[in-house]
This record gives sequence, C-alpha cells and structure tokens, in this order.
Amino acid sequence: MGKRRYWTVLTGMISGIGLSIGSVQAAPPEPLPADMLDWQAWGDDAPVDAVCRGRYVMPEYRLAPGDVPSQVRSSSDTASYGESGETILRGEVILRRGDSQLEAPRVRVNAARDRAFASGPLALRDQGLLVRGDDAEVSLDSDAAQVDTAHYVVHDQRLRGDAQRLQRLEDGRYRLTEASFTTCEPGSDLWRLVSNDIVLDRESGFGTARHARLEAGNVPVFYWPWVRFPIDDRRHTGFLWPAIGFSGDSFDYAQPFYLNLAPNYDATITPRWIANHGLMLGGEFRYLFPSDAGQFEGAFLSSDKGGNNDDPNSSSQRYEGEDRWYIDYLHTGRFSPRLRYDLRYGAASDGSYFDDFGRSFSERDTNSLSRLARLDYRGSLWNLEARAQGYQKLEDPLLDSDKPFYRLPSLTANATWRQDSGFYQQWRSNATYFWRDVNENNVPLREAPIGTRTHLSPAFGWRAEPSWGFLEPRIEMLHTAYSLDYGQRQTDRATGLTRTVPVSTIDGGLIFERELDVGGEGYRQTLEPRLNYAYVPARDQSEFPDFDSDERSFSWSRLWSPYRFSGSDRVGDLNRLSYGVSTRFLEDDSGRQRVSLGVGQAVYFDDRTIDMAGDPDTLPPEDDSTPERFYRFYNATRSRSPVVTQLDWQISERWGTRYEWLYDDNLGRTERSAVRVGYRDPRGHVLNLGYRWELQGFDPSGDAEDRLGYNREDYDVSFAYRIDPRVDMIGRYLYDNTNGRSLEQLAGVQWNDCCYGVQLVWREWIEDNDTANTIEDDFTDRGIFLRFIFKGLGGVGQEADSYFEEAIPGYRATAF
Repeated sequence: MGKRRYWTVLTGMISGIGLSIGSVQAAPPEPLPADMLDWQAWGDDAPVDAVCRGRYVMPEYRLAPGDVPSQVRSSSDTASYGESGETILRGEVILRRGDSQLEAPRVRVNAARDRAFASGPLALRDQGLLVRGDDAEVSLDSDAAQVDTAHYVVHDQRLRGDAQRLQRLEDGRYRLTEASFTTCEPGSDLWRLVSNDIVLDRESGFGTARHARLEAGNVPVFYWPWVRFPIDDRRHTGFLWPAIGFSGDSFDYAQPFYLNLAPNYDATITPRWIANHGLMLGGEFRYLFPSDAGQFEGAFLSSDKGGNNDDPNSSSQRYEGEDRWYIDYLHTGRFSPRLRYDLRYGAASDGSYFDDFGRSFSERDTNSLSRLARLDYRGSLWNLEARAQGYQKLEDPLLDSDKPFYRLPSLTANATWRQDSGFYQQWRSNATYFWRDVNENNVPLREAPIGTRTHLSPAFGWRAEPSWGFLEPRIEMLHTAYSLDYGQRQTDRATGLTRTVPVSTIDGGLIFERELDVGGEGYRQTLEPRLNYAYVPARDQSEFPDFDSDERSFSWSRLWSPYRFSGSDRVGDLNRLSYGVSTRFLEDDSGRQRVSLGVGQAVYFDDRTIDMAGDPDTLPPEDDSTPERFYRFYNATRSRSPVVTQLDWQISERWGTRYEWLYDDNLGRTERSAVRVGYRDPRGHVLNLGYRWELQGFDPSGDAEDRLGYNREDYDVSFAYRIDPRVDMIGRYLYDNTNGRSLEQLAGVQWNDCCYGVQLVWREWIEDNDTANTIEDDFTDRGIFLRFIFKGLGGVGQEADSYFEEAIPGYRATAF
C-alpha cells in the first residue's frame, strides 16, 4: 500500500512564487507563421504515437565551416567598401563562423572585421537554434549577438518564442527582453510564459524570467516576480508546482522545494498546510552510489488541531494537541556480486496517521510500515540469509492480538546437491527468535509465548525426466524445535517442544504429442496425464505457538503440493492422491502456446484432523449454524476435493481469456469460479470483462475479520480507449452482486498534446474499514482527480498513473 507523497512529479520547476498577479507590461512581437520556424508538418510518415502535428527540422548549413573554428566565411551577390573601410555585402548574404550562420539581404562588416551589422529580415542559426529578426549585430570573434524583433526556436527541446530584443551573450546564454516562451507548436497559444527579462542557459539546461506571467489562451492566469524553469530534462533546484486539495470544508496545500544537491543525491522539502490540522513539514532524501542506493522520507505536524475524518465510524478530534509524524528509510546495497544487504525502517506516531494525511485519489490504505535488516549471500551451492524483521501495524486501536511478531534474528541456510543419475539432496534450515511487545494475558494462548524456533527440512529425491514424461519420488523430513517463554501467563504447556514429520510424495506424468491442423494452421497438441500421491502423518501440535502459519485455500497448485499451511508452525496431515490431465496447443512455427486446459481432482483416504488448533484427535465441530462453520468441518472430512478446471486461451493476437472453476461434485455446487476476458490492441485499446464467485468459508486464510462473511459474486468491467495518440478514455465498474452495490466506479479522460497534458478522472469506491467479514461499517468515499502538465514549464496535480494501470489490467498510461 502506498503512502501519499506530498510532492508531484513534474516536468518543470519554479523558483519564485508570486502571491498575486502584478502589473507586467511585457509585450512580445506577434509570432511568425510555422513555415518560417523550421516547422515541418507530418505527412504520411507520421509516427503512430505522435502527439505533435509536426516537428522542427534544422536545414543543412549553406556554407562549409572554416578551416579553424574562428575563421569567418562569407557569400553574397555583391560586395563593396564604404568610406570608413567597412565592407558592405548585398543580395543573398551568408556569413558562417564555427556553428553560427547569419543569413540576411544586407550585411555591413566594420573595418576592424570584428563586428557585422545585418538588416532584415534575417536568420541567425546555431547548432539546434534558429533566430529570425529585423536587425542584428553579431560579433565575429566571439559568440555575442543581438537581434531586434526576434523570433526563436530551440529544435531539440521544442521551444519557441518571440522577443523585442534577443541577445546572445559571450558566455553562450541568451537574454530576451519583452519576450515569450512556450513549447506549443506554431499557431497554438494554449499557454506561454511572458516576461520583461528571460535568460536561457543551454549549457546548464534552465531558464529564468523576471516579472513573468503565465498566459493560457492569451489570458493571464499566474504571476511570478522571478521564475526558473528547465529547457531540457536535467534536474534543477527550485520550487515544484504545488499540490492543492479540497474536501468539504478542508483545504490542503503542499509546496515542494526540490534540491539538486549532486548528480547522485537530491532532496525535497515540502511544507504543507492542512486547514483543519495545521502546518506540516515533510521531505525526502535520495542517494545513489555504485553499489548502494536508498531514500529517507518523513513528515512532522506539531500539535494537531484535530481535523475531521470521512469515515462515519471514526470519531474526530482524537489527536487534538498531539504531535503527528512518520518516517520511512530504505537502503539496498551489496558488498560483492554474491553478498547483498537491505535496510528498512518505518514508523508512525499512530495507527491513523495515513488515514488522516496519507490518502489520496490514487492510493489505498497503508496498513503497515516495515522494519528490516537483511544480509543475503547467494553462492554456487549455499544460500545464506540473516535478517531482523518486523513491522508496525497501522490500526487504531491496535489490539495486542493484532500486533505482529518480530524476528530478532532469523537465520537461514539452504543448499541443493544434484547428481547426473537424477538423485538430489536438499537442505533447508532456519532458526528464528520471535518476539512482540504485548500483554501475554490479552492474546490467544498459542500466540502468548515468545521464543526460538528451529526448523530443519532435509530432503532426498530422484527425478527422471525423459522427453515423454517425468517421475519424481521424494521424501522430506520436517523437524521443528521450540524454546518458549510465556512470561506471566499461567499455563501448563511445555516450554520445550519438538516435532518431526516425514513428508512423502510421488509425482509422475506422461506427455503425448501429435501434429494437428486447425483452420489451415499447424499446431502441436500435447496430452499430459499426471498423478501425485502425498502422505503426511498427523502429529500433535496443540501446544505449539502460532508465529507465522496460516491455512491455504484450495487451488490448482494445491493439487500437487503436500503442504496445507504456510509458515512452519503447522504441518497438516494428508493422505491424498491427486490426478489430472492437461492439454496444450502450441504453434508449429513459433512454439507459442495458444491454449492450455487442465482438469484435476484429489481423493483423500483419511480425514484432515490438523487445523490451526493443532489437535490430531479432534475434528472441527460439526456445526452448520453458519456457512463458514459448516465448511470447516466439511472441508476436513470430505473424501475428495473440488474438481479444478483451469483454462488459458489466447483466442487471437488481441483476444485472450483465463478461466478457473472449482466444483464440488459431492454437493453439486461451485466453490470458486473466475473468468476474465481481455482485449489488447497495439494502438492502446484495452477491454477487460471479469466475473468472480467465491463461497463463504472457502478461503480460510487470514484473521477472522479478513475473511468474507458472505458469498462473493463480483462483476468487473474496465476499459481504456485511445481515440488517437492525444486522447485516452478510461473507465472501470466493479459491482458486488451479493450485496447489490458498486464497489468502485471510475471514469476519466487524458489529453496529451504537444505542449500540455491533462488528466481528469472521477472515482467512487467502498472503504471496508479492514473488516471484510461484514459490510455494516463500510462507507462510500469519492474524489475527483485533476492534473495539468505544461510541458517545459511544469504541472499541477498528483500523479495517479500507477493506480490506473493496476485498476485496468493491460492499460499503459501515456507519459507526459
């Protein structure tokens, strides 16, 4: 889950903010037509993703360069000398010095041959630059020049503008008086920056302007006493455009300031004013070294005013007068190509911090902040890891039973040996000390202890894998030992526990192939029957703690796996035979898989007595008072699993579907079903149609409040339609058919033009308050997302592209 970042990723940045629009009298000349600005409209060869209607193309130089950069070459129709010794060139006059070329109908060169005076209309060219004007004075022994009534184009950066006077200074910078600046194509006045004094520094990659106004459609909309903006993609120190939010009677303004401290590290400082909370100071520091990288971010609010909360189930004013803050540090690096390390530390003042300050249109809840120190060695034989890990769970209030365990530390050593004969040996081992800060009397007994768990799982197997199939018998020994401490909790449970469980499996399958002709196209079809037998005896685990285990829901992969639980605290008993068959259709030419279909089921020879309680002699109670209770008993005693059907079908180059169906042939009901049809067009069009059904109690994983308290039936429709390279439309509708409500509605449009970009999206969604087992405390939230980008200057609004791509699979947002 992402945290809200208080800055906005922008194309540009500013270094002065005006509080009101001042009197700016700058009046640049009227712009020239496109054909005089090296503009070439796209013809039939326009790129498919072109958002501009043309491009700037610099023509070839009309004179060859001199033998040395300082040599001046000239061409003209006539030449004469004046009374003072000056040279007067007339007709089609061309002067070239290095990369600078002057074209004019009349040029006068002074007697000292160090200055030229041109009468227009003239064109002054430099590498990637065009300036047209009425009159010009050009230095012939430096880069200095001055052009009156100037019109300029910087080709590579797609910049253009007009100025009453343009000066090229000796240091290579350009100074423009009563000038404009824009990245819009010729003929467009969507936006431009107008200033009395603009300086463009191509060497450093930025420009500055004094007494500047931003015009949109020739209407002034903003004023700066001084503004700094980029003219290429390099980073620069300065103010970013602000992020502004409105919600009811609340006003939220964040003003980031970016510090380009060095090529390999930078920082952002963000003062933020939230009307009903107060002034917050946030920031981020990032660094990058050859073998290390990291970032630190955080924010602090002194003496919260209390604010309000959109959640009707939460009380406001809970933190009035309290300091609110969060920090999050991340570092990754390596000591050698095989030895890497990671550091992470996150903390917040309270469990509601991100509910109050960190939620935006495009982000979901931040449920936790991670803490980690890890050392990881990947050798040719051994993989070793040492870690200390935990996290702060962000809930308010946070009950002791919901607090996570810390691993302080956790040591892992794994290795695999293989022989040419097909035999192999594996060694898996882990030793972890689990700790958490709770009152042990306020948590379930199996979660009350802290202590050390040592888990060893050596395995021995053999795998034969000829072209027509495979066979793999395997035996693994799971040995777990605990040294526990219950603190002040009164219990008769032992503090030293051990458990050894053998896990035996035999997995085998055959592969049949045939050539097939379908619709005139050649395919290779396979038929792959498979059998898997697994035996795991029951062992008493009723006194074992619950540090990191959880039950798994049934799936296609579970047909072939002997493990019923995640983690190492529970090993589920199993006496099961799985059988299935799959078929694949492969294209002859490319080998690409077009269809994959599998059907399988498992039969159980014994009941499964081990659940999270760990008692091998007791089944879950036979209780049908609720669907979930009935399902727990039924799932432990059923003689066969649901029939699992899985289909992947690439119908065509653009259409594809995925289908999963788990059907209980004993009770005649579907336990889980999901189908998704997807359309992908190379032009950017996307369509997704989805349906999901899941029986209440089917998925036993997670805490009680995280498990569905009703049968889930959802319909999901999402799309993205690229009308042309400039316009995208997106939408999503997620409907909860069980409860007759919309879970999410999203509709938006994105314009991506030559000099600007706009995203406008509306979203309405259901917040479940982290309790999926009930809808009683759910509430509806909604928002409008608006983002402007003035290409070459900056933008306003928060980026939400990552959320759009997650909500609409297959969609790739157009980069502004």
